Amino acid sequence: MSGALAWQSWGTLGWHDIRQRYRRSTLGPFWITIAMAVTIGSIGLIFGTLLGQDIHEFLPFVAAGIIVWALLSTIITEGCTTFVGSEQIIRQIKLPYSIHIFRMVWRNLIIFAHNIWAFVAIVVLFAAWPNNMIWLAIPGLVLVLVNGVWIALILALFCARFRDIPLIVVSALQLLYLATPIIWLPNSLRGRHTYVFEYNPFYHLLELVRAPLLGHSPALVNWEVGIGLAALGWAFSFAMFARYRWRISFWV
Repeated sequence: MSGALAWQSWGTLGWHDIRQRYRRSTLGPFWITIAMAVTIGSIGLIFGTLLGQDIHEFLPFVAAGIIVWALLSTIITEGCTTFVGSEQIIRQIKLPYSIHIFRMVWRNLIIFAHNIWAFVAIVVLFAAWPNNMIWLAIPGLVLVLVNGVWIALILALFCARFRDIPLIVVSALQLLYLATPIIWLPNSLRGRHTYVFEYNPFYHLLELVRAPLLGHSPALVNWEVGIGLAALGWAFSFAMFARYRWRISFWV
């Protein structure tokens, strides 16, 4: 993709988006970290107490899950409106359409970099130091982003044509949030009910980053699902984009 090679353009635009969002704020982008820390603390303490979990183990689990989920879900939801929101640029300047996708993903990666400090604070607070497995979070994060880009690209294309899709996506993500082990532990399910997360691709993408952060190696099936999803997804996105890209400027 020519858009990926124009990293200086989408990198600068994505960074500018963050600066514009917090340009007159005293704490600036650190509000991102504060808001995430409050969310994690509230959910972790409430659900940990209600479910009778050990907070020292449950809170880091919730923190890692929410932070990674926030990255993936925001890429998906913002991907729906990326082309529509870039209407003026698309109509006036001839640029690779994928630049708008990479700009959005880069912006959310910066936000993720702020959010991860909330996890670091919890690790320090509870002395839950990760081991050498933490380095596996880097290739895991790369694989999550690779999948996030093609999902956002497809949704941006379809949502430019059908404006009701973003509402469907938001509702589906709410359901998937509850069906994915984020605020509950996978071992809390017994017997045949494990299909709730075993056949959930978002769980496998989540584990690619969360497991190393918690000091575990992702299971082989997590890597297989992540790589397989990326291969099939990119093949599908290339086919659809090649066929309909010329219509995007008319749809937006």
